[in-house]
Amino acid sequence: MARVSPTLEGFRAALRRPLFTFAEISWRWTIGATSWALVLYGFFEYLNTLPVSKRDAALLASRQPALVGRAIAHIFRGSMNRAVLAALCAGLALSLFWIVAASIGRAATVRALVDYFREKFASEVPTGGSGNGRISETNDKTGSFLSLIGLNFLRVVLVLAALLALLGAAIIVGFASSKANPEPGLVFVLLLPAAALICSIWSMLSWQLSLAGLFAVRDGEDAIGALFAAVDFCRDRTGAVFAVSTWTGLAHFVAFSIASTAVSLPLALARVVPLRLVLAAIILVTLAYFAVVDWLYMARLAGYVCILEMPETIVASEPLQADPPAGPLTVSTPIQTTIDLNEPILSDLPSPAGG
Repeated sequence: MARVSPTLEGFRAALRRPLFTFAEISWRWTIGATSWALVLYGFFEYLNTLPVSKRDAALLASRQPALVGRAIAHIFRGSMNRAVLAALCAGLALSLFWIVAASIGRAATVRALVDYFREKFASEVPTGGSGNGRISETNDKTGSFLSLIGLNFLRVVLVLAALLALLGAAIIVGFASSKANPEPGLVFVLLLPAAALICSIWSMLSWQLSLAGLFAVRDGEDAIGALFAAVDFCRDRTGAVFAVSTWTGLAHFVAFSIASTAVSLPLALARVVPLRLVLAAIILVTLAYFAVVDWLYMARLAGYVCILEMPETIVASEPLQADPPAGPLTVSTPIQTTIDLNEPILSDLPSPAGG
């Protein structure tokens, strides 16, 4: 049976079924648009609540840095508490919205991908079986949705923990500098590896929680069971999972490089091109980049589902051994593995002279 490449199958599924990507874009961009609208609305509403006296306006009109700074400090005095409280409320509302929307979107996309690959491998799977010899149904929509809610809640908690860890790391490395002996360079050198370590741990754990959503939808596992199933999946199919993640990651890096180059072009022409046109070009390139990233994410997700749904006959197939090269040195007789007792070298009698 022919070997199957989960990476190629993931890209092929994303190309042949663009509705998968559209579904992913719909819930992701809905959350993004809502978040930006809420942030901008809250920012302008907060600015409207700031009291600006005639004295502050006169100081701002002076255009002197010291006087302008004094006016700004007076304007924002006593209002940061309200801004922080509003930001916390908005963050909580957006987190709840993301948990629900991400759970609905992930359930829809995973079910569609599972059905796609089960139909694809239908001719290669024994009757009554499914990929990897497992019988799993995706009919328990309520249970899988609650499991996704739990997993996405853990992802939100993980983000909060990462932010607190970064804040704690900044406070700790700040002790390396003092007013008497300021060392900003040393603080930066110490903070950079700590931040890199925290971000790496957060990224790996968040990826694991995201992968667990496959098992919550496909097998109806609860949040903890899906997490353990994801760990077992990575341990049993390390090579295939690593290949899918690596190739999609490289494609993401290429897309980021192209988008960065494309954004730098209108910025270089900012002096000769109207500002609105430059902003429009940057927004279009950014949206195109986000669309490509969502498509690559769907290709990676399809690759993982392909690994799960591949029949045992494909997973357990061994590579064929190469035939011996043809030529005059080819030995066609079997290799003798026993000892010939009639061999003269094994005899205890002296051989005749010249024999």
